[in-house]
Amino acid sequence: MDGAWRQWATRMAPSLADIEALAEDALVRLPDTFRALCRGVVLKIDDFPDDETLEEMELESPFDLLGLFRGHGLAQLGAGPQSGQMPNMVYLYRRPILDYWAEHEETLGAIVTHVLVHEIGHHFGLSDEDMEAIERAVE
Repeated sequence: MDGAWRQWATRMAPSLADIEALAEDALVRLPDTFRALCRGVVLKIDDFPDDETLEEMELESPFDLLGLFRGHGLAQLGAGPQSGQMPNMVYLYRRPILDYWAEHEETLGAIVTHVLVHEIGHHFGLSDEDMEAIERAVE
């Protein structure tokens, strides 16, 4: 018991910076073809989605959303971003991710990778099978 206590007694919950570091680590390990989709995507880590997002998505709780892609997929970009257009952004929400982690038997890194890959992948039209293969390549 003494070893478990020592291991956890001084640890804090992962911070916004910790989640960002996990996401950045996952990004560099993604296959080149997927990383090409991520070029120019801005990664933003917040504790929760903002009120506007909660309302827009008709969510009952801020814990219902782990991540969100905001921007334009390849089909909408055409020849490229237009002047004044905001960059594509992927939001990861720390508190819902930590809540999910506490309720499931997955590593925090695997959850962050999953949310990141799925937010980008769905927006760019990848199938679930494609995204599962991408996640396996990161493990």
